[in-house]
Amino acid sequence: MGRMRVLHFDCFSGISGDMTLGALASLGVPAEVIQEGIAALQLPVRVEFETVKRCGFVALHARVDAQDDHHHRHLGDIEAILRNSGLPAEVRNLAWRIFHRLAQAEAAVHGVPVEKVHFHEVGALDSIADVVGVAIGLCWIRPDRCTSRPVPTGCGQVRGAHGWMPVPAPGTLELLKGVPLASSAVEAELTTPTGAAILTTLVQEWTQLPALTVERVGYGAGSRDFPDRPNVLRLILGSSQSSAGLIEETIAVLETQLDDISPQALGYCQERLFAAGALDVVLQPVYMKKNRPGVLITVLAQPADMAKLETILFEETQTLGVRHFLCQRHKCARQETQVQSPWGLIRGKIILAPGQPPRFAPEYEDCAQIARQTGRPLWEIVQAVIASFRPADTHP
Repeated sequence: MGRMRVLHFDCFSGISGDMTLGALASLGVPAEVIQEGIAALQLPVRVEFETVKRCGFVALHARVDAQDDHHHRHLGDIEAILRNSGLPAEVRNLAWRIFHRLAQAEAAVHGVPVEKVHFHEVGALDSIADVVGVAIGLCWIRPDRCTSRPVPTGCGQVRGAHGWMPVPAPGTLELLKGVPLASSAVEAELTTPTGAAILTTLVQEWTQLPALTVERVGYGAGSRDFPDRPNVLRLILGSSQSSAGLIEETIAVLETQLDDISPQALGYCQERLFAAGALDVVLQPVYMKKNRPGVLITVLAQPADMAKLETILFEETQTLGVRHFLCQRHKCARQETQVQSPWGLIRGKIILAPGQPPRFAPEYEDCAQIARQTGRPLWEIVQAVIASFRPADTHP
């Protein structure tokens, strides 16, 4: 069993660049490490950290002081700033990934190529300092895995470079595609484009607080002080125990049982669920009340897909209710590859189980096609393909 270093973004009041920077400093990243890294940008910008209270909670606020008249930069301008900074390559690369995500979102919203995107607010020196400071802090902490709770965006309107915009702003919403959002009635921009880009660049799993041993907690303050909630980002650093060689992840499970659905409707529902991204759909015969034979539908899915899959269950089965919950699972690592067999290349997966040599699971359709063409039993084809597996001789 090994230990994994986990950083959880508990963004119950949203997330922005300065909130993340303050939370990292509160978590233990030395202020001088961040300040020296930002100074390496050779720009008229500096960051100071001050202790503040937000709705009674003590937090660190990252205050960025910048003198900047020209802030409509292109992605190439920011790339040049990073390249000429002298910062470590890992810091430059992480900052670049965050900015590139921002550029992709802006390009999609405005219908222009990525290289022609004008950064407005996020191209200003204070936003550049936020992103680079966050990259410095993350590289200092070096988490093995980042997780986040569902993201509240706020509501209402916010004034930007293009006038009044709905909250979440178009760029923010583009960045948060596929991310589970939390409802919020706060009329303010809780999650900014920079905050959304940081999350979607770093986070590997969207979940409530995962199972871990908490080591440190950091609180980063936003600029506003709301009367009814602390405007802070909480970062939780801890370690989780995981089986060596196994991948740990959170999945969603949806269940419903029925006693009045036709086989045709059941098959069509299963097709729609797989087409919408279900990891697996399991149908089990069950006996329900009054000894009625029925079927239990169990759907495994990524948490971000849970809502749309639940909608399909309601639409296609006319069920009166669907159970859903999140659960943890360990799975073996696997790699898609092709193996040279007596009948040519066969697709499949290499399974990497702890303490075991790699094994090959051939693709059913490839083996079935050969069985049809040769007239030989399917099991014989499968065994021959597995016997042909040599880890060094696989093809991408």
